[in-house]
Amino acid sequence: MKICRRETFNAAHRLFKPEWSDEKNLAVFGKCSYPNYHGHNYALEVWIEGAINPETGFIMDLKLLKDIIHAEILERFDHKNLNLDCPEFNGIIPTTENISVVIWDLLRSKISTQFNIEVVIAETTKNKVSYSGNN
Repeated sequence: MKICRRETFNAAHRLFKPEWSDEKNLAVFGKCSYPNYHGHNYALEVWIEGAINPETGFIMDLKLLKDIIHAEILERFDHKNLNLDCPEFNGIIPTTENISVVIWDLLRSKISTQFNIEVVIAETTKNKVSYSGNN
């Protein structure tokens, strides 16, 4: 059985490798490499898989999950520049794939290992990634 909490956050980023030329960054990352950054309205889904607790009828209290997501993810990343404001991305290109891994790691440290976690992030209505702890 799985449950899901959906949240949204807004963040800016730039996809680039500083050791590459502007031309190579543009060839690999396209407009996302432009030096003045750009932003997205990210849709985040956190899926929790586990057994139903016979005492509560819950897999996990969704209010608790909401509070964890707000404290660990939204407070940290909402309305931030991921490249400049968030040390979690030092040395990491903040692609949606890497954002999902960082978020999964942050949540894994706060959610009991009795539960499986899947992080799904939509960067746009057309692009979405999913990460469940396996590279």
